[in-house]
Amino acid sequence: MTSAFDDDIHHTLRRIADALERRVPAVPERADVTVANAFVWQPTSHRLVPVPRVNRVAMELLRGIDRMRDTLVENTERFARGLPANNALLWGARGMGKSSLVKAVHAEVNAGARAAARPLKLVEIHREDIESLPELMSLVRDDPHRFIVFCDDLSFDGDDTSYKSLKAVLEGGIEGRPDNVIFYATSNRRHLLPRDMMDNERSTAINPGEAVEEKVSLSDRFGLWLGFHKCSQDEYLEMVFGYAAHWGLDQDRARLRSEALEWATTRGARSGRTAWQFIQDVAGREGRPLT
Repeated sequence: MTSAFDDDIHHTLRRIADALERRVPAVPERADVTVANAFVWQPTSHRLVPVPRVNRVAMELLRGIDRMRDTLVENTERFARGLPANNALLWGARGMGKSSLVKAVHAEVNAGARAAARPLKLVEIHREDIESLPELMSLVRDDPHRFIVFCDDLSFDGDDTSYKSLKAVLEGGIEGRPDNVIFYATSNRRHLLPRDMMDNERSTAINPGEAVEEKVSLSDRFGLWLGFHKCSQDEYLEMVFGYAAHWGLDQDRARLRSEALEWATTRGARSGRTAWQFIQDVAGREGRPLT
């Protein structure tokens, strides 16, 4: 017969055990990556969420970035075939197709004759989830498929130290980057950090050079740097005409040119994004769905 004291002890121990279980991180379950070719990483639930239809632009519609396109395709094809390839940082002017290129290259390599026997998987990780990157790497490390882990608009500000997790995963940790994973990121900044932050480190540090080296060394983890710059008027119009032809929009070329230039002027920018927004406006006025 148990006493009331024993019951109290048992109840207390059970509460302690339950509390400890809640504090232990959940072990991620092996994802079934055969259900899709693209996923979004959700660290709170420790799982890869399938993306049945990726929001992407066809490769032939990406104009004015031929050199960057060819370089990234070649790097990705090597990786898909199990050959050495580099992490890639696509940096530069906004709206010039950096993230669109990553998604288009993923589709192109999977569709190509030289793709690996197993489809290449694309996994998007959000900027605010970078600290969970080691967990994602552990989840896919032993999978037979190969993965592009993609972070759009990657940058770090102020006292943010999560960049250290990224550094360790890319090259610096004991385990390092798994052989079946490559990391692609886009950013408006070449060094992923604002210039004033780097200048502040230089001015306040005992050894300014070492302080800046700590920050800049993150970019050095990317073996491939692809710079995207603002497009010329001719390149902008080429994008507009390419979109219009692809979607079969019935517009007089001279009128289309005039309206496209006015559209860019009112927004103070010429870019692939501006061209696409203009085409959406034209299609909407014509009652033409872009599907």
